[in-house]
Amino acid sequence: MSRSIAIIPARGGSKRIPSKNVIDFCGKPLIAHSIETTQKSGLFDKIHVSTDDPAIANIAAEYGVPVDFMRPSELADDFTPLAPVLRWTLQEYAQQKITFDTVCLMMPCSPLVEANDLKEAHQSFLRSEGLPVISVTEYPVPVEWAYSLDSEGALAPREQGMFASRSQDLKAHYYDIGAFYFYNTEQVLDEAFVGGGRMFPYILPRHRAIDIDEPQDIAFAELIYRGLYGSND
Repeated sequence: MSRSIAIIPARGGSKRIPSKNVIDFCGKPLIAHSIETTQKSGLFDKIHVSTDDPAIANIAAEYGVPVDFMRPSELADDFTPLAPVLRWTLQEYAQQKITFDTVCLMMPCSPLVEANDLKEAHQSFLRSEGLPVISVTEYPVPVEWAYSLDSEGALAPREQGMFASRSQDLKAHYYDIGAFYFYNTEQVLDEAFVGGGRMFPYILPRHRAIDIDEPQDIAFAELIYRGLYGSND
């Protein structure tokens, strides 16, 4: 019988938004939204909040997912990628004779993701023949119209001559919004695993594709959340 785990990585350190994972977001800690969405999906045999912070662990327990083991400090600094964190978590459970076939990396800073998003993405994963499924959204304007800044601070077009093209004539492009990912356990346990490669998308609408990373993201996400759901669930 196939078993699945959702891992929510939530270390205590955060530079741009201090204590980001536990700040109030529309009446509850930010991470609580991801926990509840994951619970409501009904997809997972285990939900594990991977943290080094007792305050985050206490919130996880309060919302029904006690932390089975804390993340070590060497996997909780600013430079640690998520692949080793996922791999270490699976190995810790394996030492307890608990194994899983599917891993969902559920990020704690996308409070507008809904349980149905996870359900539909999981169905895509089951059809993907082992390829990962990741959450993306469409760029709001064609990437061919993008600018960067040159050495003098002036705008430099990404692609010369593309501004004469109509948007409806250009191919849609998508970007990873950092909300959630579905993987086979074998992929995650591979020491060479770093993410990327060939993947299938789950396309979120742009108004819900918000990753809270900067202070300004909080106010923007709260406006949309309250418009969709009211101040609380």
